[in-house]
Amino acid sequence: MVQTKPKIALVTARAHPNVNVDYDMPLILQALRDAGVDASDPIWNDPEVDWSQFDLAILRSTWDYSWDPAKYLAFVDHCAAQTQLLNPPSVVHWNADKHYVHALSAHGVPVMPTTYVAPGEAITLPEYAQFVVKPTVSGGARYAARYTASEREQALEHIAYLHDNGTVAMIQPYNQHIDEHGERALVFLRGKFLHAIRKNAVLTEGTRFDEKKVAHPNVRPWTPSEDELSVAQQALAVAPQAEDLLYARVDLVSVDGRDPVVMELELIEPNLFLRFHPETMAAVVDAFTSAAVGR
Repeated sequence: MVQTKPKIALVTARAHPNVNVDYDMPLILQALRDAGVDASDPIWNDPEVDWSQFDLAILRSTWDYSWDPAKYLAFVDHCAAQTQLLNPPSVVHWNADKHYVHALSAHGVPVMPTTYVAPGEAITLPEYAQFVVKPTVSGGARYAARYTASEREQALEHIAYLHDNGTVAMIQPYNQHIDEHGERALVFLRGKFLHAIRKNAVLTEGTRFDEKKVAHPNVRPWTPSEDELSVAQQALAVAPQAEDLLYARVDLVSVDGRDPVVMELELIEPNLFLRFHPETMAAVVDAFTSAAVGR
């Protein structure tokens, strides 16, 4: 009996100046192919792709999904009806809107205090020395910015722009410890910690909300503390179908330079920073291949 190669789609986005380059993609493709997998990187909104031909479709770098979230979520449901999709559709729908921060908080996960302001609602800006405004559906800090107490007019302009585009605005205090201690990203594979990185602050003073940001400045490997691992695992447990997560990334910052809180829970298409941790590629290949074979 002839064994056929498992066929895996690493789903990505069309190249565009405002879409970050997926530097991990060629590394994963090569590693999978070396392991005997028929791996390719189709574009999520390419109408010519037959998703049923794949044993597994993995959302890897669909980093333009926030530009048209309704179309993207429709694709997710369509693809999942044709083949196995990971992470699962219920996870994608839940994680695509940052109202999940409220759900994390309701389950006792430490998060940044967050206020949501929908179009048509009264806007009350906080009294924080610095605060952040961003949309509830975004990626790569798109349409996010930080403000000081003297920049309230700019913040109102930002919120008005989001509302004019039918988007709910989020307001959070800016944690100034990020400027000193950075932000940590903990990557998990099949529920187990894989590796972590530290990066500098993304939102710099004076950068307008509509300017392109460097999503991951000055990345370097990081060894997380026990507290960071504990908080990350708390957050993952809140996600729907948490036991079915193929991959996950939990972004953390410190409060008062010590206690970690969750900034974001990345379950759709997170950068996994594999090029900074080549030693974990074998585990990634094993997880991806096992998921495809076990379909």
